[in-house]
Amino acid sequence: MSIKKETKTALIKEYKTHEKDTGSPEVQVALLTERINKLTEHFKIHKRDHGSRRGLLKLVSKRRTLLDYLKKRDIAKYQELLDRLKLRK
Repeated sequence: MSIKKETKTALIKEYKTHEKDTGSPEVQVALLTERINKLTEHFKIHKRDHGSRRGLLKLVSKRRTLLDYLKKRDIAKYQELLDRLKLRK
């Protein structure tokens, strides 16, 4: 499941750390979280879509890796991001 262009630009504007930022860990985690949420809703309807479920697990793993990186680099940004995205941890 992809994200609409408008949603993606809105997320980038909200989570960017400087003017030309599109690839910081905060932005990447926000985009992955949006995709994960969309896929989770998709699976409530399509329970037997195992191919997409594999993709979901890869997205969750990538988000976890980025969050671990951010936690090592800057614990304050990590905590703020978890609060803003309403993620458990």
